Formats: sequence, structure tokens, C-alpha cells
Amino acid sequence: MPREGLARAGRALASLVLAGLVGGAADKPAPLDVEHWRKAFARPDHAPTPADNPATPEKVALGAGLFEDTRLSGSDNVACSSCHQADLAFSDGVDRHVGHDGQPLDRRTPPLWNLAWGLSFFWDGRASSLEAQAMVPIENEREMAGNLQTALRELSADPQMRKAFAEAFPDDPAITQANLAKALAAFQRTLVSPETRFDRWVKGDDKALEPDELAGFSLFVGKAGCVACHQGWRFTDEAFHDIGLPSDDKGRGPVLGVSAADHAFKTPSLRERVWSAPYMHDGSIASFDDVVNHYAERVVKRPTLSADLPQQIELSATERAQLVAFLNTVSSDDPPRPASLPARTMAWGTNADAVPASSVSQKARRFTPGAVILKVGDALRILNDDTRVHNIRLDGPGKSFNSDAQNPGDTVTVGFDRPGHYDVICGIHPEMRLSVDVAQAR
Repeated sequence: MPREGLARAGRALASLVLAGLVGGAADKPAPLDVEHWRKAFARPDHAPTPADNPATPEKVALGAGLFEDTRLSGSDNVACSSCHQADLAFSDGVDRHVGHDGQPLDRRTPPLWNLAWGLSFFWDGRASSLEAQAMVPIENEREMAGNLQTALRELSADPQMRKAFAEAFPDDPAITQANLAKALAAFQRTLVSPETRFDRWVKGDDKALEPDELAGFSLFVGKAGCVACHQGWRFTDEAFHDIGLPSDDKGRGPVLGVSAADHAFKTPSLRERVWSAPYMHDGSIASFDDVVNHYAERVVKRPTLSADLPQQIELSATERAQLVAFLNTVSSDDPPRPASLPARTMAWGTNADAVPASSVSQKARRFTPGAVILKVGDALRILNDDTRVHNIRLDGPGKSFNSDAQNPGDTVTVGFDRPGHYDVICGIHPEMRLSVDVAQAR
């Protein structure tokens, strides 16, 4: 065999050993090349921006506001954030969101983290830029069911919006579809997931990962073969693969007009995926454990199956648990909320719009003060000035309230119209307790 052929055969054999498909690898995994993989998964130091849409604070702020603006929808009660919720990795926590016709949408709401590095968008890659992607859901009859021209007229009639567009686009201040798309895309490019324990390990902290987590990473880049598609710091090769899901959705194939790409969908990033279950393009897999089990034993064999999938993966129960343990390390301990997203104010109660009679802090996983005395008609303001996500659960006379996820900077204001004792806890950190006593107004 010529030298070049021997080299190719050697590389192929090495790949098989790495994937655990030839003898010996399953019994004794190859040592982890730490320095190689630390370089392979190193984070970049900045996010890219296109030359025709440079980011500015004013443009990002406008995009963040538009992301929450229901005037982009036909019903005036749906915004981009209705499906792309920050505390759920900018997804929505369900397998397929219910559309305007009352039926589930065809595909899962994809998370939005780290799209600044994307090469194509949507599960089937039909949009070539974030600017193009941002417009599609607005006029999709089953998603936001909006009309862009109607939405632009409504925004143009708003003095605050005219001011915001003028500040974001000083050379072209008109409220146009192009500027709307640029603002939304500029905001989305700021959605960069924060460092996790895995990143600290990549940067050289050998103690950042527990032994089982490191063993899981060794499996991830070794015999489990995950790294064939989940590459680089974002854990995606930006390519499209048929991974053997029992689905009739043809995915990338019809977009290209190439049947060999049928059933192929874009490799999702694994960043912050703890907060975005269920998984896959159709939300058909509920947990990381089930994801691992799919690849190990449930892949549907068909001609379009990706050549990057190992032909066989044999993982023990311990190895599967280790792989899941590693997958958890590329998500934050609490759902992260980017600084570019405005803080929310949530209100509940008939007089929640009253000037708060008292304010409570949630810093360091503690309500401060821990007890409050109010009178009927008063409102209580609870500020998340912590670095963690919290939640407000209130029970008392005739009242029961459970807030949405309360991210750092978010405020919950509760109005009290009945006297009595009320208990408040954080549903995420139940050791946080607040006592509220409301007296009858004189």
C-alpha cells in the first residue's frame, strides 16, 4: 500500500479507536489529551458582528425592547420573548409551542444563546443571517401572525419608538423593516452564554470538574463519539445531521432540494441546555439521560443516517451517568440572564401599582428584612439584587401567588387588600423565608 494510503488507514483506525468501535477501547479508554482538548474548546474573546450592522448600545437597547414588544404580533399579545424565555435558555420549556390555530407547531422553539457565531438559522438552516431570521416568525401565521407593515405603522406612531430608532440609526432614523431586523439581530448577538465550570477547567483549573464529570468528558470526546458533531466552545459543528429520530419531518432535505439531506437538522449547541429541555427538533426527548439512551440504543437506521454517528456505542450504566454529569457542566448553576435584557417588573394584587410602602432585598439567598408589617392598601416591593435566579411564592388569607422566574434585577410588587399573616418563600431556594403581617387600615 502506498505511504499516503497507509496514512489514511492509520487515521481511520485512530478514529475508530476514539469512537470505541474496535477492540480494546471499551475496556481501557485512551488517556485524555488534556492540552489538545483545552485548546479545542477554548472560548473566543469577543463576539463577531457583520460590517453592515455594527453593534451600538443604542441599537442593542432598541432590539431588546422590540424583543419584548407585542405590537409585532397580529394579536398584540405575543412577543418574541413569549417563546424565547430568558430563564429557559431562550426557549419555552415545552416540546412544541401551541400556535395561533391551537395546534402544536411543527418544531421545537430553539434556544438563542451564542447565535452571533451561527452560519445559518432555524432547525433546517433556511435563514442565512440573524437579520433574515428575525423577520420570519413575525409574519408566520401560526407563530406571531403579525403584519410587518402594520407593526411598522404602530411603532412609527409612538414618540418613544421614533426617538429610540433615531438614536440607534442616526444616519437612517426611519422605522423600516431593515432597521427593525438589524436592531433585533444586534440584540440577539449579545446573548453570549457565561462561563461555566467546564470553561474554568478549559482555562487550566484542574479542580473545576469532579472525577465523574471529567470521565464523562473523556467519553464525550472518546468512545461515545459526541465530539464528531458537538465541536468547539459552542459544542456545534453548524452542520445538519440525520441522527435517527423516528420523525417524518424531512428537515434540511426540502430546503436544499437534496433527498440525501432528508431528516437532517442543525446540530444544537449544548450551552445552557440544562434549562432548555425537552430536546431535539421536535422536543421528543425529555432529559439528558434519554438523549444518551437514544444514541446508545434507539437510533433508527435509514440511508440518510449521518456518517458522523458511531455505528455502535456501548456504554455501561456508570458511563452513561458520567456522560450526563459532564453535559451538566456546560450550563450555569442558575439560568443566566444577559445584561442587555431589561429587568422585568412583575405585579400582583389589586393595589400592586401603589407606591411601595416597604422594600425587601433578596441578596445572598436571604430576604432582608425577614419580616415586614404593612396595612391594607399597601404594596410590597421585592427586588432580586442577588446573582441568582429567585421566585416568589406567597400564601395568606384569600391569596396565593407564584411568580415567574425572578432574574437578577427583576422586581416583584405585591398589593395587599386584606389583613392577616402572609408567608413568602423562594420556590427555588426554599430556605429563604419572609413574614408579612398586614393590619387593617384605620
